[in-house]
Amino acid sequence: MPPRADDTPPRRGAQPRRGTSRDVSAEGDEAPKPSRGFGGIGDARAYTPRGRTVAERDQRTRSPRAGRTSDPFRPALQVLDGGQPPRRGRPAVDEPSDRVGKRTPERKTPEKKQPPRSRRPEPEDDDEDDIRPVRRTSGRIVADRERVRTTAAKPGRTTAAKPGRTGRPTASPRTGKAAGPRRTVSGPRVDRAVRAVAPEPPRLANSTRRLRVGAVVALSLFAMIGIRLVVLQVASSPEDAQRLVALRKDRLAEVRLPAPRGSIFDREGAVLAHSVKARFVAADPGLIKDPVNTAAILSPMIGVAQSELVPLMTPHKRPDGLDARFEFLKQGVDISVGDRIKAMELPGIVVKEDERRDVPNADLAANLIGFTGADNSGLEGLEARYDSLLRGTDGERQFEIGKGDLNKPIPGGFEKYTEPQPGTSLQLTIDSKLQYEVQRILAKESKRTKATMAGAVVIDVKTGEVLAQASYPMYNAAKPGDYKPTEREDAPSSVVADPGSVHKAFIFGAALQEGLISDDSVLTIGPAVERGGYRFQDGHMQKKGTKMTMPGLLALSSNVGTILIAERLGKEKVVEYQRKFGLGRSTNEGMPGEAEGRILAPEEWSGSAYGSVPIGMSVDATLVQMAAGYAAIANDGVYIQPRLIKSMISGRDGEVTEAAPPATHKVLDPGVAAQLRSWMESVVDNKGATGTQAAVPAYRVAGKTGTGKRLIDGQYTSANYGSFIGMAPAENPRFVIAVSADVPVGTGGDVAAPAFSEMMSYALLHYRVPPSSTPAPKFKIHP
Repeated sequence: MPPRADDTPPRRGAQPRRGTSRDVSAEGDEAPKPSRGFGGIGDARAYTPRGRTVAERDQRTRSPRAGRTSDPFRPALQVLDGGQPPRRGRPAVDEPSDRVGKRTPERKTPEKKQPPRSRRPEPEDDDEDDIRPVRRTSGRIVADRERVRTTAAKPGRTTAAKPGRTGRPTASPRTGKAAGPRRTVSGPRVDRAVRAVAPEPPRLANSTRRLRVGAVVALSLFAMIGIRLVVLQVASSPEDAQRLVALRKDRLAEVRLPAPRGSIFDREGAVLAHSVKARFVAADPGLIKDPVNTAAILSPMIGVAQSELVPLMTPHKRPDGLDARFEFLKQGVDISVGDRIKAMELPGIVVKEDERRDVPNADLAANLIGFTGADNSGLEGLEARYDSLLRGTDGERQFEIGKGDLNKPIPGGFEKYTEPQPGTSLQLTIDSKLQYEVQRILAKESKRTKATMAGAVVIDVKTGEVLAQASYPMYNAAKPGDYKPTEREDAPSSVVADPGSVHKAFIFGAALQEGLISDDSVLTIGPAVERGGYRFQDGHMQKKGTKMTMPGLLALSSNVGTILIAERLGKEKVVEYQRKFGLGRSTNEGMPGEAEGRILAPEEWSGSAYGSVPIGMSVDATLVQMAAGYAAIANDGVYIQPRLIKSMISGRDGEVTEAAPPATHKVLDPGVAAQLRSWMESVVDNKGATGTQAAVPAYRVAGKTGTGKRLIDGQYTSANYGSFIGMAPAENPRFVIAVSADVPVGTGGDVAAPAFSEMMSYALLHYRVPPSSTPAPKFKIHP
């Protein structure tokens, strides 16, 4: 490429360089002359960042003012010097002149072609600094390879230059002075590549790097914000939720989600009480514009007085000081009524799904089951006793609402939903079919005898399970408000009375167990005995000095004979066996409010107690307690706690959990219990005995009649409390049935024995109990 003409305009910022421009004389010789333009690529390479040439730089360093130890532009100058600072103590190796493409005044050499990447001409001034050609690759300056041939000089021998190559002075890169004619030293060829690394700018001075760093920082911020939002929405702690609720408390609405109440089944799974779908009607006082008119519309439909509805619909404060936004007006509303109210679209009136307690059999076992209130909580009976199990756990829905016309759930706002947990169902030991018959018979006999109150209990002797427990009067559990509280009582577990002569079986059993009497024992009695100033006589008067057998004393229910046997026992033994038979404490069969009864402790006995306690006076007991005591006699002397609950059924997964085994304890030896049962058969089978109306065809029956007084508020009533408690088949009893009634007149044999006979007959046939295979023993009343 020809050299640039002298009149070529210089580049912007270029400085005139000393010794680089040339004038051509008339004779054709090149003479130096000043020029403002670059002479070629060599000039550009020799140009420093401050606009100085290498020669100027070198001259500046040689000036007297150049006393500085370092130059801030030294790294750039080092690049121009070949990428390395000059080494002290070693002379620079001169390049062959033809590597820089110079022309000498004496001889012109043909121009060398430049590599494709650089087409600029090389400097032609002989006085120019000897700068090695460099090329830039990937941000690095790479010096062209130089090939230097050196020959080891032999002693006394001079090496001449090759023909055609003329030595010429070259400027030293360090000093700028001519180095003299170049000498060639023979020796091995050395190839050396010199690399110079240009100093990189500060990291953030690179625009690409700045963009990358900025992008990373921005993405990191967005990621942190996104993660925080996810934590707030999904992984918030309960404390965070509570703080949020506290901040938005005035905008939260709460709706109770009723838990399905557990059902009550009989022993075969028949439904005695369960919950059915219904509706509840509620009000938001903040949205009701005319409470009086709205109450007037709803009152006849839901059966609540208008005076009760108006305060609930009028805006008011809750106990916590916030505005009331939800009030129940009526629960358990029929579905049809609820749908009618919903169709009216009354402002502020809410109709939602609810449940209502349903008793499909009306009065069947109503005195046992009880009933629930408007909020489905148990109020009486088993519904009340096991309310915590039956009702489950209500759920709740909290959600954020707007204000005014925007009083609706806010989409995406705070919402908390607690799933309701269904209640546990109860499976009773009651047999609904037997229960129905017992109730029917009891009601019929009570009406016949004009009883004001009556009760009956059927117990499975082997298990202690209560198969039926009936009361009279009965009531419809679906409409409990139509009956008096006394009419809703469960008579067998709550009514306390003197058991009367049915208590005598416990005295005979104790004396037989203690060996004080036997099957051959005979007792002399008279018409009456006096104890503590009170006269006690028999209902069947006997002459003085009359001798009677043990079965005869039971058959005729002799008061005198029982008092004499109890005196042999002593009061301590009497009380001991009373407690063994279950008196003086509740049976804990499962009914709420079960009475404990009361017996006199030995230290409480007065003179008359020796006469009254043995015959069942001065003793307070319930019919269930007496039935459980007789079941011990029927069960070979082992007392089993009576119970009404057979199992519990989980409302979540339907898992069945059997009730805890009943408590048991021994009262009599098996032989003693069997002997006592045979004596008690005389009460039913002997002619003239007190309990002949309790006989059951084809079955042997053992039992005892009783007539006492009912105790109300510590005072005895004028009516008679007649009862009969028996078992069958007597040789191997399966059931014990106790019947009692409070009647104006009559005895247990007249009032309760007939009802017992019908009930026992049905129970034995219903459970297919085989008839007795042996006849009842015959006993003599008198020896």
